Amino acid sequence: MNQALYDKFGGEDTIGKVVDYFYELVLADNTVNHFFKNTDMEKQRKHQTKFISFALGGPNQYTGQSMAKAHAGMNLQDEHFNAIAKHLHDALAHFGVSESDIDQVLTHVAALKDDILHK
Repeated sequence: MNQALYDKFGGEDTIGKVVDYFYELVLADNTVNHFFKNTDMEKQRKHQTKFISFALGGPNQYTGQSMAKAHAGMNLQDEHFNAIAKHLHDALAHFGVSESDIDQVLTHVAALKDDILHK
């Protein structure tokens, strides 16, 4: 990538808006919303914004747990992962991100799948 997706998307402020919309979709989806029942969503949104910002080539401000530790004990299955990936796709598309850029993001997310599922 010549230009980090982080910069191309408009930096952390824009990514924060995408994350907010992403969680609107997630919390409306009965397939996955129960995983967030006892979650401080303000903290979750900030944490996710920093993680996604870093994953897209922005500054490393992510200080959270590894994906495996963060998802330990949740027993996430393929259907849950696919729902989250779809919501991320839809949130990015909602903000006008091109399909080719969305594919890059989802490829990065897919690389984390083994660390997230069946933990």
